[in-house]
Parts: sequence; C-alpha cells; structure tokens
Amino acid sequence: MAAKPVTAKPQKKLLLIDVDCGTDDAQAIMMALAAPNVKVLGITCVAGNTGLENVCRNVLRVLKLCDKLDIPVFKGADSAILGKNINASDFHGVDGLGDVPDPNPPGLQLLQKEHAVDAIKRFASQYPGQISLVATGPLTNLALAVRMDPTIPQKLKNLYIMGGNMESRGNTSACGEFNFVADPEAAYIVLKDYLCTTYIATWEHSCRSKLPWEWYDQWVNLGTKKSDFIKKIYAHSLQFSRSEKEEKAIVDGPGFVSCDSYAMAAAIDPSTVTKVIECGVTVELNGTYTRGMMVLDLIDELKKKNKAIVMNGCDLEKFKALMQTTVK
Repeated sequence: MAAKPVTAKPQKKLLLIDVDCGTDDAQAIMMALAAPNVKVLGITCVAGNTGLENVCRNVLRVLKLCDKLDIPVFKGADSAILGKNINASDFHGVDGLGDVPDPNPPGLQLLQKEHAVDAIKRFASQYPGQISLVATGPLTNLALAVRMDPTIPQKLKNLYIMGGNMESRGNTSACGEFNFVADPEAAYIVLKDYLCTTYIATWEHSCRSKLPWEWYDQWVNLGTKKSDFIKKIYAHSLQFSRSEKEEKAIVDGPGFVSCDSYAMAAAIDPSTVTKVIECGVTVELNGTYTRGMMVLDLIDELKKKNKAIVMNGCDLEKFKALMQTTVK
C-alpha cells in the first residue's frame, strides 16, 4: 500500500541526503544532524569515493557517533550507469573514512531492505513539495529514480548538488570534478530532467570558500568525541591537502576544503550563499579531456527553461558557525 502524502506544513526543513560517504560526506551529514531546523528523513547510499558496502558502513558509523541510528539508511547503485567505476581511495582512504579502524562498528543488518531508488520515489510522493534533496556523490541514484518515475522532480521542493565545475578546472581529470566524472551520464540526466529549483556547489566554489588551516586545527582539537572523529578520519587526506604540491594545485591558494559541506550548508541556511550564477547547465559526455565537465550556458544557447543556480560566493562566518555545530 502506498504511503499517504503528508500535506501539513512541517515544522522543520525536511532533508533527504544521497551520499558516497567519504570524509566530507561524513562532515556534511554531521552538519545536517546538528542543525536544529532540520529533520533528516533518510540517507541513500551510492558507490563513489569508495565501494557501496563501505559507503553504507560509513553512514552507519556517522549515525552511531551522533546517536541517530533511528534514521533509515538505504543501499543504492553500486556502479555508474555505464558500469565503469572510479574511486577516491588515494585521498579518502580505501574505506572512505581515512582507514581508521572502528572497534565496534554498526552492522549492515541495520540497512533498510528497500532500495535507495525506491526510497527516493516514496519520500518524494509522501512529502510533496516539502523535501530538499541533497546529493553529495555521483548522481546515479537520482538519475535512475527519475527514469523510473519522471514526476519525482516536480514533487521535490528543491535539489542541492555538490559536483561539477564552472571554469573547466578538474580534480579528477583535466576538466572534470570527481562526482560528475564518476558518472557523467547520471549527471547529464539529472541536470536535464530535474526541473525543480537546483543549486550547485562546484569544485571551484568549494575551493574559493576554503577555511584557514589555523581555524581547522582549533576545530578538530576541541576534545569532543565528534571533533576527535573528524580529526582521525581526515588525517589520511590531510597528508595530501596540506602538502605544498596539493596547495599549489587547489584553486586560489591553501586552506581546508570540505566540499560536500558547502551544498549542505546552503540547504540548511540559504544565506550562506552570497553570490550565484543563474544559467542553463549540462554535462559534456564526449572528449578525451572534457568528459564529465559541467558546461555553463551563459549565452543561452541551450534555451533551457530550468536554469540552475550555481553558487559563486560564501558567507564564511555563517559557514564556520555551521561547521562548529558539527563537533560539539
């Protein structure tokens, strides 16, 4: 029996989160769980930073840390639409969370039996016009969901994506950001078929909104169980991101970048976004160096009615405040 739509106006913002849980996804989830104005309906998992089972384990680890294991977690797509997988184990660790052992991890039996794609469809129908869907990994689950039910986008309040780029700067290929390169077809489908208001936190936006390393060092040394967790899982990736070579490669100089947290912050508090570029967007599916690159149509050649809202400025003080709440 289908769930009856909930039409009463909710007291809190309703979020559905789709992740490929690496270190920055974990940070973004913790941010959402700490926000008093937010209710997380569920978390759907997709392969990306690490394999799907690791993603599911990582989400459960974060929920256990935050005493939120009552939030349902759903297993989703284990490969890109064309079945070609990449991962970010060099940066995030093989397990996605810095290869830090957990002596008492929650078991996968806690996962819901329902597939992530079915869960997205169900939640959208159950809470029409009320859900903000926040996607911080490859967009495979979202693409499959809209192919199964083309009405999903019109049932969402809005969509927040961390992914893509706005100046052809790449972090995985010469011109491609990881989430879009991991499944270009999925990104293309989502940007084409999700006609709801769509906000995008790109690679360049994240890099230009980085936080000083001095702030990071204070943030992870508060001595709470959450700050200790963040410090441990980021230790592996910081070997690279604090190196001289990596700092030269990152847009606009050194600093701490938690990419997925920028999309989550915008969903929690839209005023963290100070500037935007509103235009049609698509994804390049061909090209040796450009496959997976997001294209901004600033001259309206695509004639797209659904213009994306591409983030291009961040209120760092408000962003810092949200980051602080996650480690208390």
